Amino acid sequence: MARYRGRHAATGQGSTAGRHRISGGTRLRRGLGGTAVAAVVMAALTASQAPGVGLGGPQRDDGNGRTDAVEDRTPGDGSYHTELPPLESPNPPGDEAPGGGTESGIPASLLAAYKKAAASLSSSSPGCGLRWELLAAIGKVESGHARGGAVDKDGTTRQPILGPVLNGQGFASIKDTDGGEWDGDSTYDRAVGPMQFIPSTWSRWGADGNGDGRKDPNNIHDAALAAGQYLCAGGRDLAVKADLDRAVLSYNNSAEYLRTVLAWFEYYRKGTHEVPDGEGVLPTSPGAGGAGDSSGGTASPGRGHGSGDGGSGGSHKPDKPGKPDKPGSEKPDKPGGPEKPGDGNGGDDGNDGDNGDDGGSPSPGPTAPAGLEAVSPGSFTAVAGEDFTERPRVRAEDAQGKGVEGVEITFEVTGRTGASFDKGAKKFPVRTDAKGLATAPVLHAGAEPGDFVLRATVQGGKLKPVEFRASVTAPQPDGLARTGEAALEGAAGEDIAAPVEVRATHKGEPVPGAVVKAAMADQGKGPYFTDEDGKPLRTLQLTADDKGVLKLPPIHAGDEAGTWTLILRTGSAELKLELTVKG
Repeated sequence: MARYRGRHAATGQGSTAGRHRISGGTRLRRGLGGTAVAAVVMAALTASQAPGVGLGGPQRDDGNGRTDAVEDRTPGDGSYHTELPPLESPNPPGDEAPGGGTESGIPASLLAAYKKAAASLSSSSPGCGLRWELLAAIGKVESGHARGGAVDKDGTTRQPILGPVLNGQGFASIKDTDGGEWDGDSTYDRAVGPMQFIPSTWSRWGADGNGDGRKDPNNIHDAALAAGQYLCAGGRDLAVKADLDRAVLSYNNSAEYLRTVLAWFEYYRKGTHEVPDGEGVLPTSPGAGGAGDSSGGTASPGRGHGSGDGGSGGSHKPDKPGKPDKPGSEKPDKPGGPEKPGDGNGGDDGNDGDNGDDGGSPSPGPTAPAGLEAVSPGSFTAVAGEDFTERPRVRAEDAQGKGVEGVEITFEVTGRTGASFDKGAKKFPVRTDAKGLATAPVLHAGAEPGDFVLRATVQGGKLKPVEFRASVTAPQPDGLARTGEAALEGAAGEDIAAPVEVRATHKGEPVPGAVVKAAMADQGKGPYFTDEDGKPLRTLQLTADDKGVLKLPPIHAGDEAGTWTLILRTGSAELKLELTVKG
């Protein structure tokens, strides 16, 4: 994920080489004449790109309140693979299975991680509309799916995948921010992992996608979830073309990068298939995770265009979530990227998007929150076995009371309760949106009634948490029905012959312990129950057994012939039974 401020040194030579466009349903590709020329053009195309700084030195205010800060504000370093997918569909006529082509094969661990991250975001950020194919497209372009799936059983790369050293020589100059923890370089930063995050960005956007308690940019599950959260930031709806373009451009501010990612996105949407880890197609263009990159990402950086066969999906690094500018220096993400995307294929205005203008898709990055406040009621209730309809919401605010975007909020279920998030999870991290708001995912009440606390905390625990009181109540019956069909009748002066047995249910399921009130409609005469002393009793309160069934005591017919009504009520359910007394 890399974002550039510099201009292409060779835009004129390379803006059309190997470019893949889609217009009116037709795809065109213009390839280079030879690999030597391609290498020169690739190097020229990327050498001037850098996240957060132009090669000509620190940028100045453009007069519109925007500046090109020295700090990187997006995911990556600017290098990425530029091989394009084949022109034909992944499922050409005659193929038995979708995605039958070599290039459409995605290594099993990476395919699972992309899908898992998208599913997680569909719950935590339902309005984003992130598709797993977009993560796959970025993973393809950034690292060739982690060198064709060269990961261990936990999804961690078997050897480091590193971008070029960000020392100002062809790329931005970004001093070390992680003490070499992730990139092994204590002097300068380098993009790391299958989704190519620079360490400063990972420090804020890193995620734990596999639930092992660690956030590792080298692990595809962690990196895919972090990339998804980054793409969804700012309240984007990726089903909207303009928002989709802005999200990809925020990962790497380049029109060609946008076109390349969207080409693979469309290709994967038409069909993919799983291949074993380690058997994915390697990209041939320079970049992290490429065929010639066996030493941890030291291959010559560049924007390779491949051989023109579309067979591999390079690993040119997208802008990695980089360290955001200092508080107050970054404008919020505004509609329309620097490329003015929206022409259906990422836009093509004659440049490659890296014009030094940060005008439309700044990388989201939170300032330090000063407080956490509840913006929804402090208590909520659900029926056992169902979901809570309310979703608690909090707001992270800075010292001036403004919402802070990108803050990781952890919602945690505490106390002895069966309540949980999806798949039994007791904790769930959510990042604040552009307004500083974070909403808890759907919470399942569990089977047992009781009370518990849902706590929202900011990562690091330096701010006072927000607590919501929750109650799980026993289900109330919405149905009452007799278990038998015998007529309820008897002779005057005797008992009603057939016993009365009733089952209480909620949504068709028995309600153990349901409390039911039974009353004769006419309280002055007609049939009646009797108390312990044998005195007439025309109203009773009964409790159902563990199967939701209750049996009424014998009913005395009374001395007067006629038809009488017995009414049973519980919850929202009511049952009326006719009692016939014969003279």
